[in-house]
Amino acid sequence: MFEGETVRALGTMSGTSLDGVDAAVIETDGIAIHSFGPTAYRAYTPQEQAILKAHLGRWQTDDVAAAQSVVEDAHVALMSGFDGIALAGFHGQTLAHDPGGRGTHQCGDGGRLAEQLGVPVAWDFRTADVAAGGQGAPLAPFYHFALAKWMKADAPIAFLNLGGVGNITWVDPSCDDPADPAALLAFDTGPANAPMNDLMMQRSGLSYDLDGALAAMGTADQQIVDDFLSHPFFTRPAPKSLDRGAFTGLSDAVSALPDADALATLAKAVTASVEKAVKVCPASPAKLFVTGGGRQNKTLMTGLAAALACPVSPVEDAGLDGDMIEAQAFGYLAVRVARGLPLSSPQTTGVAAPMTGGTISGNFNITG
Repeated sequence: MFEGETVRALGTMSGTSLDGVDAAVIETDGIAIHSFGPTAYRAYTPQEQAILKAHLGRWQTDDVAAAQSVVEDAHVALMSGFDGIALAGFHGQTLAHDPGGRGTHQCGDGGRLAEQLGVPVAWDFRTADVAAGGQGAPLAPFYHFALAKWMKADAPIAFLNLGGVGNITWVDPSCDDPADPAALLAFDTGPANAPMNDLMMQRSGLSYDLDGALAAMGTADQQIVDDFLSHPFFTRPAPKSLDRGAFTGLSDAVSALPDADALATLAKAVTASVEKAVKVCPASPAKLFVTGGGRQNKTLMTGLAAALACPVSPVEDAGLDGDMIEAQAFGYLAVRVARGLPLSSPQTTGVAAPMTGGTISGNFNITG
């Protein structure tokens, strides 16, 4: 399907921060990026966020009908505003992630979206990788490789996504194929925005700490940070991945601190975990580009610049939209699903060999 063609694909992402749905158009053959198209965002309402949070940790065998309705309805409402789309990529909402255990659960039925939108939809991107022994995450690295090529990078670079959970992709752009063992190393770094956002919601009813301003007024508790860094996750070899709730102990540890100190401590935990992650990379990146909502937190960005030897900047410095990288990634991956190309490799998810995956619902008798 779409063999060798440039496809106008619409990708979507609803991340672990539970803030809303991103959608972005990308034109690609599943290998190179040809152009970027329009983007849009649809926030979850406080009621929808509450429903999704109440369903975190639930599996496919549980009653998740309310969460599924929220996810699917929000996506249909957003995606229906795009025209001329040949294929869509639907990630769904991760409710639970336990590779090596119960598996992974991205809530939402791509078949319903395909039916309502009249566009074929690629979805269920992670299950095959987990079933084959991989972590099923992160899945953006093959897209990060394509971005490094698009940027014409001439030395290894890294992409750091600070969403609810943090993840890093180290890229050697001298390689020709993302499945090359030397091309990539990718893994989750630790918690990112989720603990800070949860604390803000619990204590003030606000979704996040704007610009990291409150965190900047506080003092980090170094003992809590040191205890956090002693978690077994940090001694596990990469690739590795996390569930949103894997570090509840960190949130518990800051519960007695004043707001500003608690946020400063959580921010320091993020930057310290990224510092550890960069040291695991095959070589020091020439530059680290930050994507996701965390790049707008000045306390995080200042902390990263102080902690790392390489230059740190938001991806906007490379002409990219840091809010839409992951949505674009799932448009890109949707085309790879349609072409039967790998989505992951031993260096990105720990799967034994480069792995295809995903399911496509709907028919392809559509011109993009």
